[in-house]
This record gives sequence, C-alpha cells and structure tokens, in this order.
Amino acid sequence: MGLENEVRDFLTSRRARITPDDAGLPAYGGIRRVPGLRREEVALLAGVSVDYYNRLERGRLRGVSEHVLDSIARVLRLDEAEHAHLRDLARAANTTPARRRRATPRGVRPALQQLLDAMTEAAAGILNDRMDILAANRLGRALYAGAFSESGRPANLARFAFLDPRSTDFYADWETAADDTVAILRSAAGGNPYDRDLSDLIGELSTRSEDFRSRWAAHDVRFHRTGTKKLHHAVVGDLTLSFEALDLGSDPGLTLLAYTAEAGSTSEDALRMLASWAATERYSRRTLSRRDQWYSADAPR
Repeated sequence: MGLENEVRDFLTSRRARITPDDAGLPAYGGIRRVPGLRREEVALLAGVSVDYYNRLERGRLRGVSEHVLDSIARVLRLDEAEHAHLRDLARAANTTPARRRRATPRGVRPALQQLLDAMTEAAAGILNDRMDILAANRLGRALYAGAFSESGRPANLARFAFLDPRSTDFYADWETAADDTVAILRSAAGGNPYDRDLSDLIGELSTRSEDFRSRWAAHDVRFHRTGTKKLHHAVVGDLTLSFEALDLGSDPGLTLLAYTAEAGSTSEDALRMLASWAATERYSRRTLSRRDQWYSADAPR
C-alpha cells in the first residue's frame, strides 16, 4: 500500500466522478480522453497551479496546506469520510519516518473487559483498526459465533466476511456488508498506512478473494458509526439490530461496537433467546473452536 500510489489512485478515482457540468464548467465539443474532470480543471477550480496539482496527484503531499486540501475536497465533492481520508494521507506524508509506524493494538485493558461484561442486554465487542475482535461479552461472542470458530488467531470480521462462505448466510445483505468492510479497512489504511499487520491482512484478502480485490480497487472510504444490520443467526434466526461504534479515546485504535434490538420487537426476543443459548453448557470456548459447531444438527433452534 505505497502512500504515493494510494494518494494518486484516490484522487484520480474521485476526479473521475465529477463531470464538467457538475463543476459548472462549459462543455466543449469533442471526445474527452479521461472520465470526469481533467487535472487542469481541478487545479483551476481549486485555485492552484496545474504543476502543483499534478505534483499532489502523483502522491507528493508533503508540505501541502490544510487550505489546499479543503479546496481540493470541495472541488472533488468529497464527503466527510473521504475528506478525512485525504487529510490522513497528507498527515502520513508529513510525518517523520520514526513516527510513522503505529502498531495495531492486540489486547484490551481488564477494565474494558469488565465494561463489556456489564453490558448484559447488548451484544458488544472491542475491535482494532484491522477488525480483529479483541474482546467481547458473552452475547457478542454468541452473535458472531461463526467468526470466533477459527482457532489460533483473533476473530476477524473482514476475514470472516470474505473468506468464510457462511458469511453470505449470516449477513442478510452481504453485498452491503462487504462494501462497508472494505471501506472501513481503506479508512484505517489511510490513517495508519505503515501498519504491518493491517498491510498483511489486506494482502491476504486481496490474494484470496476476488470480491475483496475488486472492492479495494474502488478506493471507497466511509465512517461506520451507527446504523442497522440485518443478520441471520443459525440458532435464533433473523435479527434486525441497531449498532453504535464508539472510538475509545483512552485507547487509540480501539472501537467499542455494540448491537441492540428495538424494545418489544421480535429481534429483542431473538436476542434474549441467543443470550439464553449462550449461557448453556453447550456454548463454551471449546465448542466455538470447532468450525462446524455453529451449524451442528443438535444446536437448539
């Protein structure tokens, strides 16, 4: 994930979305050789020289000002997540090599696990930037039992989405879930482009999944802070859950993700049933380590 290549491809892909008409430019006759705006048109609208914008689009963001970044974001109509991604890339380009590498957190403080365990009516977990589930409460482990079934390394929601065929049944709208997963990883890569663990994960997914590879090439980014997910759990059936994703300011790189069901809904009943199932002896860490247990014939339904 070379930083200059990332900057070039991101700006080129965003520029291709904007037509001269969108930008309020006159359309002249003839066939345009490139989709969207030309570089010189972006430079004109952003108030910088063509040479300077060409340098930026070649990935050379070192020394670029916030004002110029904001102008380019305005011209390219970047949304909040895309604007933040561009700022992250510029920040990485202007950071000294000794400070560039920030390791992905691999564990959580005991107090955070206590917090999760106290959340008895929500399925909750703590994730790092590469979507490893580093800690979860009992209901969270039950909800994502399929992701936890792989032993030897932390459960990873990106690896589950693209490398485990059961994910297409678990996510009622797998296409959207897959798009969101890649966009989250792309945002993380912009904020921490020198993270070796994250690069290794992206390389693994790119090698093993055409679905991931095609989405990664789109350079889409987005925030994943709140929303609704429709899931199909093999034990309790269909669930429609609201989620909140909260960055943990005291633990940079960690996010608290919690799912709840609407009061009085069938999903609330299903979530309670899942909690009861999780509390039985049948549900244990040893059980979860067996990949086929989530869909075993004797699991209660």
